[in-house]
Amino acid sequence: MKTFMRSAIVGAALAASACLALAQDVQDRVIKFGHLNNTDHPVSMGVKKFAELLAAKSGGKLKVQEFPSNQLGNEMQQQAALQGGVQEMSAPATTSLAGIVKEFGLVDFPFSVSNYAQADALLDGPLGQALIARLPEKGLVALGYWDLGFRNVTNSRRPITKPEDLDGLKIRVIPNPVFLDTFKAFKANPVPMPFAELYGALESKAVDGQENPFAVILSNKFFEVNKYVSATNHVYAANIVLVSKRFWDKLSPTEQKLMHEAADEARGYQRKVSREAAAQAVGELQAKGMQFNELSPAEQARMRAVAKPVTEKFAAAYDPAIVKLYNGELARLSK
Repeated sequence: MKTFMRSAIVGAALAASACLALAQDVQDRVIKFGHLNNTDHPVSMGVKKFAELLAAKSGGKLKVQEFPSNQLGNEMQQQAALQGGVQEMSAPATTSLAGIVKEFGLVDFPFSVSNYAQADALLDGPLGQALIARLPEKGLVALGYWDLGFRNVTNSRRPITKPEDLDGLKIRVIPNPVFLDTFKAFKANPVPMPFAELYGALESKAVDGQENPFAVILSNKFFEVNKYVSATNHVYAANIVLVSKRFWDKLSPTEQKLMHEAADEARGYQRKVSREAAAQAVGELQAKGMQFNELSPAEQARMRAVAKPVTEKFAAAYDPAIVKLYNGELARLSK
């Protein structure tokens, strides 16, 4: 009995000291987390799950304040705010990072992966981590990748059933060299512009169409300004959970650990809801009046062939070690 009591006392003392250490290592902080999407989008759901998990792990001390729908600016403005230390977190598409670490363009190579399992393995594995390792010197820290989904083309003029259907269409693209050259290869007229300006440009016919995952198309009501949605599945798109390095460096090791844990746990949830939303979005877009079509495997193969010179051109300009890793991972995943 004495031994039991002694053990209980020691256990209680250890628990108390652990709580005291946690209390000392975790300060009250408000974390501004901005993103481009509306509150019904899976990215917003991921932010809310991350906030819930981080609050629970920190005893309510680390509080996440969400700023959706471009409230803190477009992707480039938020990136600059993170680098400057005036915003703590964001979750942009990886495409936005190609301007500071050009090898992130590899993630946007068209037709590189054909399913979610391959995409997750590529990003969670050595390639994704090698890209993340290049961000701290640019003032950013990454906590992992979320799902945005396969990108598909919408437009107001015609269905896209083959590569030739893109000829002459003004398509808004992310300001990213890989996207620009890919659509130029299809003889489209790619128009780079911030996402916040896209709906108005579609409405005024300044552009004919755009390309985004189904959930983004639905959430932003592009069905109001475009008639055709085509399952081109030309690029798998991911979001990346970013933290300002200036903010990160102020955190204790315990706080950093809690941030990593919350992000890891939120990732699985976010991917699940994102992929469920994509499956449901197609039916909802059709119900809203959009004309939906898929491409045959033969036409997909033709599109891949058209895009191949683009990927070869950009790969030649990237760090050979990263390109070798990328090609090795794709070969492994395709087996």
